[in-house]
Amino acid sequence: MISRRLLAPPPGWRKDTDVVVVGSGVAGVTTVLAIRRVMPDARILLATKSVLDDGSTRWAQGGVAAALGPGDSPGQHLSDTLIAGAGLCDVRAVRTLVTEGPDAVRRLIALGAEFDREPSGPLSLTREGGHLQRRIAHAGGDATGAEISRALLVALAGAGASAELEVIEHALALDLLLTDDGKAAGITLHVLGEGQTDGVGAVHAPAVVLATGGFGQVYLATTNPAVSTGDGVALALRAGAAIADVEFVQFHPTVLWLGPDSRGRQPLISEAVRGEGAYLVNEAGRRFMTGQHPLADLAPRDVVAKAIMREMLAARSDHVYLDGRHLGARTWQQRFPTIAASCRHHGIDPVSEPIPVVPAAHYASGGVRTDLNGRTTVPGLYACGETACTGVHGANRLASNSLLEGLVFAERIADALARGLPACGEPALDHRPAGVLDPSVIRPLQQLMSSRAGVLRSGTGLSEAAAGLSELGGQECDKPDAAAWQATNLHLVASALVRAALARQETRGSHWREDFAEPDEAWRGHLVCSLGSAGLREEFEPVVDE
Repeated sequence: MISRRLLAPPPGWRKDTDVVVVGSGVAGVTTVLAIRRVMPDARILLATKSVLDDGSTRWAQGGVAAALGPGDSPGQHLSDTLIAGAGLCDVRAVRTLVTEGPDAVRRLIALGAEFDREPSGPLSLTREGGHLQRRIAHAGGDATGAEISRALLVALAGAGASAELEVIEHALALDLLLTDDGKAAGITLHVLGEGQTDGVGAVHAPAVVLATGGFGQVYLATTNPAVSTGDGVALALRAGAAIADVEFVQFHPTVLWLGPDSRGRQPLISEAVRGEGAYLVNEAGRRFMTGQHPLADLAPRDVVAKAIMREMLAARSDHVYLDGRHLGARTWQQRFPTIAASCRHHGIDPVSEPIPVVPAAHYASGGVRTDLNGRTTVPGLYACGETACTGVHGANRLASNSLLEGLVFAERIADALARGLPACGEPALDHRPAGVLDPSVIRPLQQLMSSRAGVLRSGTGLSEAAAGLSELGGQECDKPDAAAWQATNLHLVASALVRAALARQETRGSHWREDFAEPDEAWRGHLVCSLGSAGLREEFEPVVDE
């Protein structure tokens, strides 16, 4: 994979602003609102790939983690996060998250988000895998993401009363505009939508914030929506930014199994269901997590996903079961109405029968490398949310830390911009060769990644994945439409992931190598990947303890 720009015609339109935010989930909208608060006169353009609420945030079921309950503390939250991260968390980033997290949640509540509460008034808090305290705030039982998205978009609509904020929907981010000295100067967008700016154009700005979500569509089975094609990570790589930890893809252990031909976004069965007492069983009805980990069915997600895969392999089965019948109809109706409705929609009543489940790609712990203020290695380029690698998650994200990360680091980006927004430089000409891949590569790419670079990995399988991706990378086309651009982004991200997974010869967190089944202290560090004229390359950086 050589460094190249996306094949796009010369910009047909131009806009000038101070900050471009790409993405309208919790990270992107919180960034916009925070900038509006600390920089009321700043011009902001929010671009989103589909409609405003069509991202991963609204699908989040479990909740948002923060030390808000009696007996809990940021220190305990930090400890649980570090344990889940398997030695690769940036302790400073985690401390920032858990210390600033409670106030970030309180600000979200003040903004209008309505979390579930106990009859006496306090927040109703639950546990999820890896948490030793009940610190998961939830809304609508299992519709936390939908409520957070609703509250943020209502606030965004209020903030949009000013002409200083513009929103463009159906806008696919293509490439970063750079000055001669390598600073951000804006972004190119491909916009498709009636009544809006159409076609490919350029937005000039000295600050660009990427909040485009993850890259779950690299795999056949994923909880991510169709828009999660790794656009932000690929765009950042092409701009010269470093990415890190992309081999650590978290597979959600319990996604509703819809049969052997299921593909695309799969309905998620929240970890909170196990937090309330449901447990995993095999086809014979035997519990198999007991003895696998001290927390049994509430073990961290990587432990549970691997245990499920081993159970499936041993039984030559394509799924296991989550048994929550003993929770009763009232718990399902009050605590998990969305999940119950989804199951029943697919012909399964969780009150009377166990739910067939299987692991599916859920969350990317790695992404565009940032500091504690969201700054990437490219001046003027920021990243937030799942697109970013802040160091919070390490080798494996602790459940429900993702929404909190978006809230906390979005506000830190706004504060950093408020301390000094430079003038916008003139974009330089891009002399890299142009090209996009044929959209027909997407399906074989997903099959290859699922079978060779999924939950279970080996040197042989990853080498086959690398060879297959190299072959797919030669299938270019000259039609620069959205499907081709997304195929190109998926291919670049998949290539970086496979290179890192092949290089890391150990098992750690959500990265499991069958041929290197134990963690190795020599690999306690980060694989940092970049893209140059010769293609992708990675460097290993050991963890430096405090």
